[in-house]
Amino acid sequence: MMACRGCGVAVFDRVLDLGSMPAADFFPPVGSPVTPAESAHRLTMALCRECGLAQLVDDDTAPEEPRGVEPEALRTQACTAVRAVADAGYLTGDTVTEFGSPHGGTWLPLLTARGFRVATDRRTASVVIDCFGIMHEPDQRAAFSGRAAALDADGVLLIQFHSLTAIVKHQQWTALRHGHFAYYSLTSLRRLLADAGLHLTHAWLFDLYGGTVLAAARRSPCAPPTPRVHRILVDEHMAGVTNPVTVQSLQLAADTNAAAFRDWLTAMAQRHCRVFAYGAASRAVPLFAHAGVDRGLVAAVADASTAKQGRRMPGTDVPIISPEQLLRAHPDKVVLTLPDLLPEVSQRYPELSGRWVLPSETPRVPAPPLIRARNREHLAPRHRETCADTPTTRGGRLDSRSAASNRDEVQP
Repeated sequence: MMACRGCGVAVFDRVLDLGSMPAADFFPPVGSPVTPAESAHRLTMALCRECGLAQLVDDDTAPEEPRGVEPEALRTQACTAVRAVADAGYLTGDTVTEFGSPHGGTWLPLLTARGFRVATDRRTASVVIDCFGIMHEPDQRAAFSGRAAALDADGVLLIQFHSLTAIVKHQQWTALRHGHFAYYSLTSLRRLLADAGLHLTHAWLFDLYGGTVLAAARRSPCAPPTPRVHRILVDEHMAGVTNPVTVQSLQLAADTNAAAFRDWLTAMAQRHCRVFAYGAASRAVPLFAHAGVDRGLVAAVADASTAKQGRRMPGTDVPIISPEQLLRAHPDKVVLTLPDLLPEVSQRYPELSGRWVLPSETPRVPAPPLIRARNREHLAPRHRETCADTPTTRGGRLDSRSAASNRDEVQP
């Protein structure tokens, strides 16, 4: 039995099991055969009963080089976050170190623009930044200790993470992927920080990904945690985010949402509506795999990353094409796999106005309250829609206007 990646205790509840999945960052060349071995990696989330950390049970995949393009939403949020931290008086000192994410993106230019110097190797820093990086560390205890060791005696550690509270609340089961070893609530993060000799002092909430938290921690508690920290912790307690019954609602959501998504795609195909997708993101991989998507249901996925173009989605024969190829195909519907991109793509591709569809459009399971979820029964909805009556997004809102149709085949 594995021990908790954070506290070391071996008492778990499995809360989400997606079965055998492809690796989320392995994009084979288009036209290469899809083999069973490609989708033979078990993908399971467990919740530690001792510290409340949600975590990847096992990972037998080999990390690939990042191929993505940083979305505008991430860059905008980084500027907002740094400004909020500065306004709260947490950007003190003159040196900064960043523990980066394999997916790219950096806050260092934002700090150097404020007069900070990047600390050299083996030197501690006044500000240590980790934006979506620490979740990629298999040994969470060692990872937090390493970040604590990089801090000056009076320095501040800033950790930004996609909140488990948001994942459960919005039923974001596709957040589970290989290579992401930890899924934090502020409650579990506080325990991990304390075990590394750090004290949680402040937290900020952002709308990114439906709920992102930026936490600040210091070596010594100069003052009690802010009221916002207290409010978030109370909200998490009320939501039951460390209770396995609550988090297990993700399993029902995954099974029901995937079935509904496939039903919708099948209905579109039966009506000769050509569906494409935008965003060959890691979150699209479990969605496509769990729903059994192939090229007969989704003609292609467009992505701005030139490194992904000319490849295919993991575990499927669905090719990855450029946004320009998507526009030339004149799709009836375009499934946007990352809802945070909607403002950006709506502005960049006005030709697709009225054709965007969010995966959340298909029927979803509401997040249950704490324990009462055990006695609830949910039936997977079934629906049939035409191209004309399928709700689509227009300017971030649902729109029922139909899109033009074009039956030409895509040439990836």
